[in-house]
Amino acid sequence: MNFDVAIIGGGPGGYVCAIRAAQLGLSVAVIEKEHLGGTCLNKGCIPTKAMLQATKVKRTIGRSREFGVNSSVVSINLDKMMARSREIIGGLNHGVSGLLSKNKIAAIDGFAKFKDRNTLIVQSCDDTSEISARNIVISTGAIPRMLPEIGKSLIDNGLIWTSKEAISPKFLPEKLLIVGSGAIGIELASFYNSFGSDVTVVEIQSSILIQEDEEIASFAQKSFSKQGIKIETSTKIQNFSESAEKVSVELVDDKGNITKEVFDVVIVAIGVVPNTVDLCLDKVGVKTKQNGAIETFEYQETSQKNIFAIGDVAETPWFAHKASREGIIVAEKIAGLSEITTINLKAIPACTYSHPQIASIGITEKQAMAITEIKVGKSYFKGNGKAQTAGEPDGFVKVIFDSRNGELLGAHMIGYEVTELLPIFSVAMAGELTERELMTAVFPHPTMSECLQEAVCDAFGVAIHG
Repeated sequence: MNFDVAIIGGGPGGYVCAIRAAQLGLSVAVIEKEHLGGTCLNKGCIPTKAMLQATKVKRTIGRSREFGVNSSVVSINLDKMMARSREIIGGLNHGVSGLLSKNKIAAIDGFAKFKDRNTLIVQSCDDTSEISARNIVISTGAIPRMLPEIGKSLIDNGLIWTSKEAISPKFLPEKLLIVGSGAIGIELASFYNSFGSDVTVVEIQSSILIQEDEEIASFAQKSFSKQGIKIETSTKIQNFSESAEKVSVELVDDKGNITKEVFDVVIVAIGVVPNTVDLCLDKVGVKTKQNGAIETFEYQETSQKNIFAIGDVAETPWFAHKASREGIIVAEKIAGLSEITTINLKAIPACTYSHPQIASIGITEKQAMAITEIKVGKSYFKGNGKAQTAGEPDGFVKVIFDSRNGELLGAHMIGYEVTELLPIFSVAMAGELTERELMTAVFPHPTMSECLQEAVCDAFGVAIHG
């Protein structure tokens, strides 16, 4: 079989790349060893959000009396919750398959590895075949990072989970340890805490959500602590062992004090590793970085011009939306388009779907101060009518501008549904809007989006409600 483009991996980078390439008249094949939609759809973004939606419903019912609505006692049906998640995943998975078929893209089941620069060997359950292509796109994603000191028996006995096991639990652990306080760890902490687990989050750094603006991370930590999530920062873990079908762990603080605790389950959420296992990249001279990521250039080209890499296998940040955008760039590059908008890694939106939600784009206040003179503005949801009527007054919006030219350098927010507000700043950055456009645009009332404009006005000393 011969194609213009062969894509290894049918996740949000791979299938989007395939569809765009097909739109541009190229013949395309997607090789996927497991499920179309990749980790995001099947084992990450979508199932996690389905779980977190259940916590939102529970929380709303629990607060119903505040709104003058009397509700019955809430009960939890974990099996039904997981069944709903699987149903959503199945529907979306079928949708991806339909899109590939609609665009006449060959969807091939199997594991692909390089034979040479233009040939892939594809191994399926019952046979081995070869696929030839003028261009090959690597979109194999990443796999969860595991702590090397954890024994295999603990994993085999179901006492150590990665995010994969955590999003499809067969039971709710009574006492749970989560190692790592990035977006995945915090989202899982929010879910399990909401459904009654005694949750402890351990972070080796001095703060949770280390990628976020310090003010946002501090607000988040206080909020999570109020909800009953125990957070241990500047803390290491050591000496994992099985004890009466539970996990015994030693927690070591920054002063060397050791506390031994026993948990029903430990979830390891310390990031991911680019997935280049058994691709035989050395055969084709594709270079990788020290962290295992494939080295890429302006249009996601690797060290071999006809081989491209997109998404988590290429470089951070590890977001599905980044992978999708890179997939479009690669398809347009291969098709020979004259005008291609490359990706700006400094303007990739980041969302954490905990309660409260956290959303950000651009650089933090600390990072901005190191490179230029800045103006910072804030607006708090407690002064926003829509937030008050929704019963969600906690949180705020923070914006950072270059004081010399009005460029928006960063936007950071925490609060109810702020992930839905963030795209306004994504568009602002992509369109290179200054404070003037953001301050003179008309925002609808009453909406929580008004806080975005109010924060901009605050940065320049003209806030109406500040």
